[in-house]
Amino acid sequence: MSTLVSPIYLDNAATTPVDPRVLEAMIPYFTNKMGNAASRNHPFGWAAEDAVDLARTQIANLIGASSPKEIIFTSGATEADNLGLKGVADMYARRGNHIITTVTEHKAVIDTCKMLQKKGVDVTFLEVNEKGMITPEQVRAAMTPKTILVSIMMVNNELGVRQPIEEIAKVTHEGGALFMTDGTQAVGKIPVDVNAMGIDLMAFTAHKMYGPKGVGALYVRRKRPRVKVTAQMDGGGHERGMRSGTLNVPGIVGFGKAAELCALDMEKDHAHVSKLRDKLEAAFLEMEEVYLNGDPDARTPYISNLSFKYVEGEGLMMGFNQEIAVSSGSACTSASLEPSYVLKALGLDDELAHSSIRFSFSRFTTEEQVDYAIEKVRKSVERMRELSPLWEMYQEGIDTSTIEWAAH
Repeated sequence: MSTLVSPIYLDNAATTPVDPRVLEAMIPYFTNKMGNAASRNHPFGWAAEDAVDLARTQIANLIGASSPKEIIFTSGATEADNLGLKGVADMYARRGNHIITTVTEHKAVIDTCKMLQKKGVDVTFLEVNEKGMITPEQVRAAMTPKTILVSIMMVNNELGVRQPIEEIAKVTHEGGALFMTDGTQAVGKIPVDVNAMGIDLMAFTAHKMYGPKGVGALYVRRKRPRVKVTAQMDGGGHERGMRSGTLNVPGIVGFGKAAELCALDMEKDHAHVSKLRDKLEAAFLEMEEVYLNGDPDARTPYISNLSFKYVEGEGLMMGFNQEIAVSSGSACTSASLEPSYVLKALGLDDELAHSSIRFSFSRFTTEEQVDYAIEKVRKSVERMRELSPLWEMYQEGIDTSTIEWAAH
């Protein structure tokens, strides 16, 4: 008997469901444990502060941080990226004004870097290869005596490709700069050890790892080297003076519990989503003119980005988006009708970039859901191709890329 409930959710790179065990841990902090963690003169405040301290320890343990004090709570990864980039640019302005990043970063990094450019910061945006990867050699070649920060995301949010972070961090430190990474799609999903990897700052968030929305963190290294960032929000001097504002205690409790569960379940979750990802890709890649975007090897199993040639992605999704939740790019840019800048950076033409769909999985995704998605998407692709004159030409052996269309 089928237990399938439609619509099914395959957009976990945008956000994951909150794990019921996380919600259970949070609920008391909305009700009878309502204290402000900064209220240090009564038991309600003490209980809240203790809860925050525990969460800080749980999160520090997940990423291999040397001290819970290295975890600075924010409203999410976007704020953490802003705090890291702007905070370092301000704090180290006397040392230099050059930042290196990539063209395929999340908008939280790209747009922040563009804002910094307007303030006189020199930013180098490294190009990626056709698989979405950069090399340590590119970073080394781009560094100058004025380079203060290299910021390269660990796992790309559209492709799932995983950059060689350890090697890039090594090159960065040899050049005398700090290394930062956006770890949003990595933390809780793959092993992350900030010390072993040489990470000085890292942005990440709860809602990509079965925690609540509205709470994230910036890891800031305290020793070898001691990293300092200038606060971007002023107030009561919370979070060791780096981020003022009343702490979101229920959210932080949930973040901590989510981190603890990810540490426990990581291997099991990884094996589970690997099986589902492989099944979905095998089914689609046996179809004609379907392509995997990004490096097939250096990636996590949580994201699969595929292009269905001769089909327009938004139109394809309209064929099943009442039944299956997927994405045609980043959740933060999906309102745009432009093809994904990440896919364009890989060298894909507009047609292939427009025909891409991102499928993303979680510990709660079932094999039955994946089977359902395969069937629905396959039928939708076949139906749209039947209506496409380009598909008909391709079937007849005509190279559609050589056709010159008449202008009206």
